[in-house]
Amino acid sequence: MQKNLYPSLLASWRFLLSFRKRKWSLEDYPIVVRKQSHCSQPLGNAGRWTLPAFHAQIVNWTLSGSGETAAAAMESLRERFNHARENRASMPRPGTRVPIEFASQKRIEANSALAAEFLESVLGHGEAWISDESSLWDFALGHSLDDYYAKIRALYDVDVSDVPGGNLAGIIERIAQSKQKQLQPDGKP
Repeated sequence: MQKNLYPSLLASWRFLLSFRKRKWSLEDYPIVVRKQSHCSQPLGNAGRWTLPAFHAQIVNWTLSGSGETAAAAMESLRERFNHARENRASMPRPGTRVPIEFASQKRIEANSALAAEFLESVLGHGEAWISDESSLWDFALGHSLDDYYAKIRALYDVDVSDVPGGNLAGIIERIAQSKQKQLQPDGKP
């Protein structure tokens, strides 16, 4: 199988050009925009997701965007690029390989035993890597989280339907707080 040399050559060229200035814009990075196959087919149960028609990605970096047109994919990439610029200590040189950065697990690790129990009893997974930014939506295949909320109420007697985005760290923290209150005598803090 022959590897497509275009992205590698583009990355090398952009790397060399990057030495002409100190502050880089999105246009200085090697970008590949592709039309995705199977973009009109629904994914998941009840077709909750469809694959966007176009995908734009910076070569050698996981930073990408998608949209129904090439321009929309580039605009999505631009928004993510600007977010990265605001939140990174420094931007990587165009054309260089940028290692994958995993989201923090500090909040999940603070309740690791409960998180493991939750994964198995609520989500039906013996093991899964979850971060502080993971959501019930990452495990849902339908249009609603109501089944998960009902299961959580039945198992833990806690309503978590108001936790923004179904964030797992927030849900697990709420369950932990509820368990802590149940252990305290007379419900007093």
